[in-house]
Amino acid sequence: QVQLVESGGGLVQAGGSLRLSCAASGTISRVNAMGWYRQAPGKQRELVTQITSGGRTNYADSVRGRFTISRDNAKNTVYLQMNSLKPDDTAVYYCNLRMLDYDYWGQGTQVTVSS
Repeated sequence: QVQLVESGGGLVQAGGSLRLSCAASGTISRVNAMGWYRQAPGKQRELVTQITSGGRTNYADSVRGRFTISRDNAKNTVYLQMNSLKPDDTAVYYCNLRMLDYDYWGQGTQVTVSS
């Protein structure tokens, strides 16, 4: 069993920054990738960014240049540094771990950006 625990969400003004963390625990091996998704009210969950086991990253066009994903393999933790936040970034952010082609999800953390 795998557990993902997110932290770091909150309320911030437009232009501000937040850093999310996601710590994975349990039986973890052969991870394909870890990443962050988000879901705004009335919208579908969308990929924000992902980092593969090989270190390759990809970003949604809407966040590229503003958000940065990183990881600490020793701690099984992935981070999301979010800069220049916009009201459109308001959503619940979910940590994702893909292992052996199965997706595990965190409980989500709310990010609210005020204008």
